[in-house]
Formats: sequence, structure tokens, C-alpha cells
Amino acid sequence: MDMYTSTLSPALDIGAGCYLLIVAVLSIIGNLLVIIMAIKKSSRMKPPELLSVNLAVTDLGAAVTMYPLAVASAWSHRWLGGDTTCLYYGLVGFFFGVASIMNLTILAIVRFVVSLNLTSPREKISMKTVKILCMWIWLYALIWAMFPILGWGRYGPEPFGLSCSLAWGQMKTEGFSFVISMFTLNLVTPSFIIFGCYFGITINLFYMDKKSINNSKRIPNIVKLHQRLLVIAVLVSVGFIGCWAPYGMVSMWSIFRDSSTIPPEVRLLPCMFAKSSTVYNPLIYYLFSQHFKREVRKLRWHCLGSNTCRVSNSINENNIYMVSMDMKHNTEVTTKLQSS
Repeated sequence: MDMYTSTLSPALDIGAGCYLLIVAVLSIIGNLLVIIMAIKKSSRMKPPELLSVNLAVTDLGAAVTMYPLAVASAWSHRWLGGDTTCLYYGLVGFFFGVASIMNLTILAIVRFVVSLNLTSPREKISMKTVKILCMWIWLYALIWAMFPILGWGRYGPEPFGLSCSLAWGQMKTEGFSFVISMFTLNLVTPSFIIFGCYFGITINLFYMDKKSINNSKRIPNIVKLHQRLLVIAVLVSVGFIGCWAPYGMVSMWSIFRDSSTIPPEVRLLPCMFAKSSTVYNPLIYYLFSQHFKREVRKLRWHCLGSNTCRVSNSINENNIYMVSMDMKHNTEVTTKLQSS
């Protein structure tokens, strides 16, 4: 059988294609909303917010460049385009995956630095620094995506025939060092850094809240705001890592064990679950932030004229994190948050 022919049933292929189509549509719409709102308030954007926008760009890029080909292949019962598109799909998927996990890692570090002294009027992280970090994220991801093309690692079709990625089963010998390095530097280490930073933020907020109560200082609102930001950031990180963890475990099984022992239908599920990671970020914003939900509902699309969309001018601080406080009771808080 041709390695680009699906090993799944036609009905399952159609189902997988429909699932990917839904994921693509939701991802494109959700991440476009985040980017549109960011553009509308670009002059007032905070440094950490730029990293959230950068994450939305990676998710949008994956949805636009990958999913249409995957949907068409699923409905055709075979991978379309052969070796050329397989190489393209594997490279693009690996590129956006590494960019996403590193973006989440840098975002966690930046938020931890900001949390060290929330009431300080001095800016902890400058916009210039964050822009350099964003450029580093893209460059780092590109370097890793190019390694298999240069001979360290390999791209190839998935065993079920409807997707392409790193050829795990073919890297048991010549690409083993690549697999270990990739998992260590692009999954295990970033995961520890992410959860370590958010644990540190939690401790900082706890002691800050306790100190404010003991000293009767008027800073509880700052703590509450950053607690809400922390919840959203943690959910975004857990969502991404949780989506990719099953795929990573199945991939490692292919390295250390015989991948033929895993039925194609079972291998399909982690792959589909991983692809859904591009949907969760705007969905989390919508579910856990009344401010983002309110702004989405105010968004008015115009099919005619030069303005394609319009967002209300009431977008306030931290709207990319999609959290806002009651401005009647939080004028002092907003002033103090200008540096964070």
C-alpha cells in the first residue's frame, strides 16, 4: 500500500476532515478577533500583551497554512501532493508548534518578572525587549524546523496516512539524538519553566494579598486583577501542553517500541487533539473574561466601505488578556498598572 494512502475507513476519514474544518474555522475566527482588538489599541498595548498577540499569530498561521490541506486529504482518503506537501506540512507544523511553546514560556517569564513588584511605578519589561523576544521566538522555531531538512531528524507521513510530521518511527537510530534534544528543549524544559513561573506568581500574589491585609494598604484590587490574569495565562498554558502531551507520548512510544502495535485509529486521536490547541486560547478568553466577551459582542462587521470592522473605544488596560476591572472603583489600580 502507498504510504500516502489512508489506513482508516472512508467514514473515519470524512469525520476527521469535518473535525479539522470546524477546528480551522473556530481558530481563524477566534484568533482574528484577538488580533483585531490588538490592532485597534496598538498605541496603548502593554509589553506582555504583545506576547499574547504573538501567540494568536502562531495559532492563526497554523490554521491557515495547514488545516485546509489536511481537510482536503482526509476527504480524498489519501495525502495530497506526495513528498513535497508532506515535507511542507511537517515543517510548518513543527515550526508553529515550537513557536507556540516558546511563546508561552517567554510569556510566563515576563509575567513572573512583572509580578515581583506590582506597585512599582517603574516599567519592568520594556516594549523593545518584548519585540526582541518575539523575534527570537520566531528565529528559534525556524532553526529547529530546518534541522530535519539539513539532515538532523526527518519529516514523513503519519502511520494513518492523512498527516505528516516528524518521522518518529524512522528516527530510532540516526535521528535519536534529535528526538531527545527536541523533547528536552522544546517540551520538558519549557513545561517546567512555565509551571515554575506561574507557581512563583501565585506565591507572590498570596504574600502581597496577605501583606495588604496586615498593613491595611489599598492594593487588593491589583492582586485581584493579576489573579484573574494568572488564571487565564495558566489555562492557556495547560491547554496547549495538555493538547500536545498525548501526541508526545505516542511519538515517544514509536521511538522506543514498535509503532505497529498501535492501531491507526488510536494514533489518529492524539494528532487530532493536538491540532485543536489553536482553538483554545480565544475560547478561554471568551469564557473567563467578561470584558473580552463584551467587546466581542460589540464588534460590528461591515462588508461595504473601507472599514472592515470596528471595535468600541472602551477597550481598557489588559484587554489582550481580556480582563478588566470596574473603573468606578479602580482608578487608582489602573494608574498603578501602567508599568505592568
